[in-house]
Amino acid sequence: MKFTKMHGAGNDYVYIDCFAQPGPSNPAELARRIAHRRFGVGGDGLILIEPSDQADARMRMFNADGSEAEMCGNGLRCVAKYVYDHGIAHRPELRIETGAGVLQVLIHASGGRAERITVDMGCPRLEASEIPTTLTADRVVDYQTRFGDRSLKVTCVSMGNPHCVAFVPEASDDLVLGLGPIIETDPRFPQRTNVEFVEVLSPNRLRQRTWERGAGETWACGTGASAVCVAGVLTGRTERQVEIELLGGVLQLEWDSQTDHVLMTGPAVEVFQGEWPDADR
Repeated sequence: MKFTKMHGAGNDYVYIDCFAQPGPSNPAELARRIAHRRFGVGGDGLILIEPSDQADARMRMFNADGSEAEMCGNGLRCVAKYVYDHGIAHRPELRIETGAGVLQVLIHASGGRAERITVDMGCPRLEASEIPTTLTADRVVDYQTRFGDRSLKVTCVSMGNPHCVAFVPEASDDLVLGLGPIIETDPRFPQRTNVEFVEVLSPNRLRQRTWERGAGETWACGTGASAVCVAGVLTGRTERQVEIELLGGVLQLEWDSQTDHVLMTGPAVEVFQGEWPDADR
């Protein structure tokens, strides 16, 4: 099985072109094997690029632990780059089907290849039941609660997948690596949750670290950055346009006041191609 390794701001996945070859019979098991950092190709997970009857392509994503997730903004940018660069749909505007619906993508190309991509991430979902979380029955905005032995103010946003955002003075290892997995698996998040720890550098500049559901800490999270943009506005900490520093690079976010949609712009990079033994599909 042929594969392509790609990353968006360091958020790396193994991609399978299911237009050119049959998809894996057990993608969850393949994700666990191929994404392993020691015994596989290595990555935050596996993404299948499939034909779609309602868009230019369909993206299915599996975390490194084999769990299937609804969406990944960085992964979506890489899917769009692959679709554009490899001629599946060589157009400046694309539509990609995801577990969170069909999303619009704008390609910023140079020399015939996609370099930066803007994704319309759609409208944030803010009602607790839509995230989902049982922290409250209403919106969760700067909500004071305890996780383990820590008390935090959190804001919860769904961008097609659940996010719990905490603005902190320092996004330390103690918080990200220690508290992140505790929040991810807290029973008040029935589908688990992604967790963002965020430092406010200015009203237009943030620093973010993410503990990603099913993958651990990742170098970037596009849906997480989108959720952080929304949370910053809801809590009065930021403007609607922000740059967010992640371990793997910088993303530009805007929560449009007219459309209510979140727009995310960032890079997508193809690293290398290879072949995985068919026996290990």
